[in-house]
Amino acid sequence: MWSQSYEADSQSFNLNNITNLSPMIIKNNLITLKNTLPKGVELVAVSKTKPIVDIQEAYDAGQRVFGENKVQEMVNKYEELPKDIQWHMIGHLQRNKVKYMAHFVHLIHGVDSIKTLKEIDKQAKKHNRVIHCLLQARIAKEETKFGLSFEDIEQIINSEEFISLKNIKIVGLMGMASFTDDNDQISNEFKSLNIFFNQLNSKYPTTYNFQLSTLSMGMSGDYKIAIANGSNMIRVGSAIFGARNYIA
Repeated sequence: MWSQSYEADSQSFNLNNITNLSPMIIKNNLITLKNTLPKGVELVAVSKTKPIVDIQEAYDAGQRVFGENKVQEMVNKYEELPKDIQWHMIGHLQRNKVKYMAHFVHLIHGVDSIKTLKEIDKQAKKHNRVIHCLLQARIAKEETKFGLSFEDIEQIINSEEFISLKNIKIVGLMGMASFTDDNDQISNEFKSLNIFFNQLNSKYPTTYNFQLSTLSMGMSGDYKIAIANGSNMIRVGSAIFGARNYIA
């Protein structure tokens, strides 16, 4: 099973040391993966640490949605690559970095506080935009640094602070399962988020800043389990671009 960790804060990487695949392999990997996906499941190609040339090859093969976990790296790639790419911020987001991507980011996956939502709203307003966001739910049994409890999510949705935000829209939820070889545990964790997602959709009406449609679950090692449990957006990197070689 491939690593399920988004974060590389404790590791440094050297783009020159990354195992790059040939253009044809990247293209074939994309085609093979997309052919296995059910209709309605969106693929986010996780391009963190990958060089421009690899992302361009995926783009040339038809991929338009890419995910990054570091704002500066995403900004650099945005400036160099075609402007019809939809950039997703999939890593944990520091509030002081929001301003650097507010003019172009398509979807922010890992929102885990009302303070972060308020900052995104503030920066989006400066660019006359409404930025789409996913609330990150904590579903893993293992200890995890980021993510909201189901109770926390409902508290945010019901808060006056949230209701006042006009330049963000919550369009779904995101969750990461435990890093384990126990597929039953992974399945149960994804299932719990799918149930909660459906409960929210039934309980809360659509508003100008709340309209759930996206359930982002599943990465290279567990996306098939995630899809079986209701995911309609998966985040896959290694299965497309090959392994990342991190160095200490």
